[in-house]
Amino acid sequence: QVQLVESGGGLVQAGGSLRLSCAASGRTFSSYAMGWFRQVPGKEREFVAAISWSGGYTYYADSVKGRFTISRDNAKNTVYLQMNTVKPEDTAVYYCAATAMLNLAILRTSAAYNYWGQGTQVTVSS
Repeated sequence: QVQLVESGGGLVQAGGSLRLSCAASGRTFSSYAMGWFRQVPGKEREFVAAISWSGGYTYYADSVKGRFTISRDNAKNTVYLQMNTVKPEDTAVYYCAATAMLNLAILRTSAAYNYWGQGTQVTVSS
């Protein structure tokens, strides 16, 4: 069982930066691949970024590539999402998720994840 708690959301101006954190409970954090997703009302949950267990592989949605960076610190049981040059269209509730699945090819899919945090709101003003 893994419990995930996101933090770091808030209001930021377009062009600014924000760093989201996701703290995980449990002793086996390094066994889980981690992902960030986002959702706006009335839309499907959207993949943002994912990272493998060791941090050696990272994946990004085209819409955030070059602006967002996912990283993890297994000693601190925490995964991060550094958001730079944010845009109003980045406004959403951001969720972190964990999966024990071994197939990295499916990390872009929300159905691959077993555990989800409660979400943190990010609002980008223009």
